[in-house]
Amino acid sequence: MTLLELEGVHTYYDESHVLQGVDLAVEEGEIVALVGRNGVGKTTTLRSILQLTPPREGVVRFRGEDVTSEHTHEVADRGVGWVPEERRTFGYLSVEENVRVAVRSDQDFDALREYVFDLFPALERFREKEARNLSGGQQQMLAIARGMVGDNDLLLVDEPSEGLAPMIVDQVVEALREASAETTMILVEQNFPLAMDLADRFYLLDHGTVVESGPTADVSADDERIRRYLSA
Repeated sequence: MTLLELEGVHTYYDESHVLQGVDLAVEEGEIVALVGRNGVGKTTTLRSILQLTPPREGVVRFRGEDVTSEHTHEVADRGVGWVPEERRTFGYLSVEENVRVAVRSDQDFDALREYVFDLFPALERFREKEARNLSGGQQQMLAIARGMVGDNDLLLVDEPSEGLAPMIVDQVVEALREASAETTMILVEQNFPLAMDLADRFYLLDHGTVVESGPTADVSADDERIRRYLSA
């Protein structure tokens, strides 16, 4: 079942035309990677889905319904979560408190807390620690956990490996892989091999348009059709 569709999406920052007719679709249960060089529109695509930067033209559909004119909180209420690149945890709240504020009042906090701690054992060890005192990798895990406990059908994950040590990246990737059993994901990731390993399909963006797409199996950065869009 198609969970998300973007059709002819044009998005601007003031007069800067960033997305120039983006078309993509995400099927329920898969991980889709958005890849490409910096500044080609990957994060803007996520912001357009959430209506943080609403498109001026085109349509965003979630479960077949047009959400282009909705407010961000209305899109979120439909079941779309966001793990931003900046992580945006509450620095002076503990790990457990950060998880708690992401849980809706009609959800079972105790069950979700244990689910998160099973998935991220490192977070359980630091459950009483303030988020500002966590390492970068631990903050990223916490940001992902907050996105997961919101009962989201679609999770938008922006640059999860940015600035992390290789060993921590491995832990974050495995956590995302486990989380994908529960929710559909769109992954923005600068690390092309990592994205291809984690995702089922990819969309390659360049100058605000989709220039290549398809399954990730057997795709590498050495492919000529890919390499020319990834090189500086």
